[in-house]
Amino acid sequence: MNAIEIKDLSKSFRGMYAVDHLTMTVPQGAIYGFIGENGSGKSTTEKLICGHLVPDGGEIKLFGRDYTDPGVRVRVGALIENAGCFPGSSVYQNLMMQCINLGIQNADEEILRVLRIVRMEEHASLKFKSCSLGMKQRIGIAMALLGSPALLILDEPINGLDTDGMRMMREILVDITKTYGCTVLISSHLLGELEKIATHYGIIRQGKMIVEMSAEEMDARAQVFTSLKTAQMQKALALLSQKYADVREEDGYIRIYDVDNVEEIVSFLMENGQVVSEIKKNKIGLEEYYIELMSKQGGKHK
Repeated sequence: MNAIEIKDLSKSFRGMYAVDHLTMTVPQGAIYGFIGENGSGKSTTEKLICGHLVPDGGEIKLFGRDYTDPGVRVRVGALIENAGCFPGSSVYQNLMMQCINLGIQNADEEILRVLRIVRMEEHASLKFKSCSLGMKQRIGIAMALLGSPALLILDEPINGLDTDGMRMMREILVDITKTYGCTVLISSHLLGELEKIATHYGIIRQGKMIVEMSAEEMDARAQVFTSLKTAQMQKALALLSQKYADVREEDGYIRIYDVDNVEEIVSFLMENGQVVSEIKKNKIGLEEYYIELMSKQGGKHK
C-alpha cells in the first residue's frame, strides 16, 4: 500500500496554478524527498495533503482512503513553516498544550516518548525562546509526532541548521522510519543532505511533477565520470576532447563523462606528454542531476 496517492491534483490562486494536475505516489515506509525551485508548488501540495487548503480538483488518498476521512487524518503529523510554539512556555508546556488540543491520553508518557525520539528529553524545562534553531526544529517534529502518526510531512526542516544540527536531523528521520515505521515526506533545498537519507524522490516544476524515482533508480540514471588534473589543463582538455565525446572543465577539474577506464585515460595522456597529478572516478549526485534536469525543462536551480 502507498502512504500517499495523488491524481490530477490542482490548486489555483487568482487564476494561476500553484499545483497543476499533479500526480504523485509516496510508498509506505519511504523517506520521500520532494524537490523543486521556489514557487514550484511544494508547500501548496503539502498543505493540500494536510487539509490546510481545499483543492480545485483531483484526488488525494492516504493509505488507500480519501484524505478527508477522519480515521486517516489522525494518522498524519506535519511541520509546515514553523512549530507554532509559545515563546515564553517551556518545551514540555508547549507539547502538553498540543496533547490537550489533540485529546491525547497519558500525555506525560507521550511527551517523554517524542522527546526521546528527537533527542530533547534533557531540555523539557527549557523555554522555547531560549532554544537554538536546531532545537526548535526538533521540537516541531516532536509536536508532529504526538499521537504516533503513520505519515509525517516536513517542509524544509533542515534549512538553516549547522553541520551537527543537520547530522542529528538525518539520524532522527532515519530512526522515525526504521524504528517506528513512519513514512516521511520532506521538502528541502539542501539536496546533498537529502541525498543521504531519501529512499524516493519527486521533482516538481511549476506545479507539475517532472519525475518520480527511487534512490536506486536515481543511482542507475546518474552519469559516471572521471575527473582529473594535470599541470597543463588546457592542453590536456584539448587532447581528451579529440578522443572522448563528452569532456568538460568543471569545478577546477577536467571531467570525462561516461568513461570510467582510468588506466586508459592516464596512458593516453602520458603518451601525449601529459602527467596526471590527480584522478578519480565518480557519479553525478542529486544536485547536479536536478540542475541538469531543470535546464532541460527551461528552469534553473534556486
